[in-house]
Amino acid sequence: MPRTAVKPKIAIVGPGSLGNAFALSLREAGYRVTEVVSRGGEASRRRAQALARKIGATATTFNRPRLTADVVWLCVPDGKIAPCARSLASAEWEGKVALHSSGALTSDELNALRRKGAAVASLHPLMTFVRQVRPMLAGVPFAIEGDVAAIRAGRRIVRDLGGEVFVIEKRYKPAYHAWGAFTSPLLVAILVVAEEVAELAGIDRNLARRRMLPIVRQTIANYARQGPAGAFSGPIVRGDAATLKKHMQALSGNPEAKEVYLALARSAIKNLPARNQRLLKQALG
Repeated sequence: MPRTAVKPKIAIVGPGSLGNAFALSLREAGYRVTEVVSRGGEASRRRAQALARKIGATATTFNRPRLTADVVWLCVPDGKIAPCARSLASAEWEGKVALHSSGALTSDELNALRRKGAAVASLHPLMTFVRQVRPMLAGVPFAIEGDVAAIRAGRRIVRDLGGEVFVIEKRYKPAYHAWGAFTSPLLVAILVVAEEVAELAGIDRNLARRRMLPIVRQTIANYARQGPAGAFSGPIVRGDAATLKKHMQALSGNPEAKEVYLALARSAIKNLPARNQRLLKQALG
């Protein structure tokens, strides 16, 4: 990393949803993204070229990368990080910083670049990235782990993006990522189960999705404002075992939804305000 106030030049490896979000946010934060590296396939090259045009960068492929940037940020799927690092190891890495953004894997996935002189780190945003949606990174927490120089570089980048960095130990990465899974993908999975339960009530899933949104939004707002206990409502907090029995009977038409309900209800009885806990547990069977 240069010891000046000048922002380091950055190369993005992987022009998917994550790479797009990072590249555009970095440009807005005053960074120069010099290169977007992709696989050699036509679709991947097209995505890289489209992103490169937006940010004034050069699109290259793994077999002919330039990698003249100070920081190279790998935004590829977890299983591709180590192979990607090995394929890029022939470039000059002394004095550079290499980052990857896996939540579950450690900086050791970049050992091929570390051995070539790069300082490496994992830098993972606790945020969801999907096609056609670009989340803002202001206020987003980033978990970082790795070499001192790479952590220093990552802190500076995240600060300029408006995010917040916290250090995580290697041994905690899988649990950290499982935590993240509960906050977004598994939350979506629960909402899908809710759609299925709506069908048991004779409500079309698309209509159910629209009708669910107000209560989902209010629940998240209550959770943010008042915490879990203050946001918790319904028959469990009231100790209404009779209603739980009715729920169990209704869910017999969808055994998988019933299993999800049981797991969540038991967790709620354990961790949230609940009256008549003994009767509630009996109602759940």
